Amino acid sequence: MGVGMSRVRFDRRIQVRRFSLVDDGFQSIEDYADYGDPIWAGRVDLNASEKADAGWVDATLATRFVVKSTSFTRALTAKDRIVSGGVEYEINGFTEIGRLYQLQIDCVARVA
Repeated sequence: MGVGMSRVRFDRRIQVRRFSLVDDGFQSIEDYADYGDPIWAGRVDLNASEKADAGWVDATLATRFVVKSTSFTRALTAKDRIVSGGVEYEINGFTEIGRLYQLQIDCVARVA
């Protein structure tokens, strides 16, 4: 199992958001909309970092979510996003745990 994931507590709800192009009449705008129902997940924060560059401070939070492996969660891609606790995470990758038992979803969020 992954880092800190030997006993997963599915103690939070996450919402998947799917990428789409929306035509506003003038141009196509990239947008993310809720996709499916919220799902139960376990969460472990892996790493937090800050970087200062040219007067800007960029803070990131690397997080791993663990979800039950279902046809819905196996259809997720790196283009999707996850919202948890009001923070939107970009998906970096997926790791299967066991034989179609659970999925680890590695994500990163930019935080203020």
